[in-house]
Amino acid sequence: MMLESTAETTRGDAKRRAILDVARAVFQAQGYAAASMSEIAARVGGSKGTLYNYFRSKEDLFSAFIAGTCQGLAQTYFDPLPPIGEGKPVRESLIDLGVTLMEFLQTPEIVAMHRLVTAEVGRFPEIGRIFYEVGPKRGERRFTDYFEQAIAVGRFPPDDPHMLGQRLKDLVMSDVYLRLQWGVLGHLGADELRTHVAQSVEIFLRAFAPRLA
Repeated sequence: MMLESTAETTRGDAKRRAILDVARAVFQAQGYAAASMSEIAARVGGSKGTLYNYFRSKEDLFSAFIAGTCQGLAQTYFDPLPPIGEGKPVRESLIDLGVTLMEFLQTPEIVAMHRLVTAEVGRFPEIGRIFYEVGPKRGERRFTDYFEQAIAVGRFPPDDPHMLGQRLKDLVMSDVYLRLQWGVLGHLGADELRTHVAQSVEIFLRAFAPRLA
């Protein structure tokens, strides 16, 4: 019985991944509005009823697609980063954090997702909420955690860690993020990206930690 249960779980996981792979292609090619559960089921090779056994609605499937993309890439980019100030000056740690953020935002998957949500959210406000909850909101928490740790060990002056994380993020994204989304700015190379982030970090430190700037 245990072997049968394990095999069923493995098959179920594989089916779920297959559905998400197809859904990703359909959402990115057609947008949220035009994508249909019937088409996704047909591409996967099954009935729409089977699809609903895994995802209760198109909204639920879209949420899983967003979460899987954002969380997988976030782990790849952010998990290897050490705490702020561990093994290097705070300024360099913040530059590394900012560069990692921009590298993450420049990935084709994230650019495509942001464009998809922006294009559809006017007609379907719920997808903006879904995207925020499973994507950017979790990113905010990650940045807050960085500053909570840095403040706790005395590597950064006491302040509101959430506010610090958001202000650093805003400065790093400034003048770059929207132009990337609009397609008027190409992928930034390593040197250009680090120069931009270093300038943003200098402004941040002067405002929030003058003695470290």
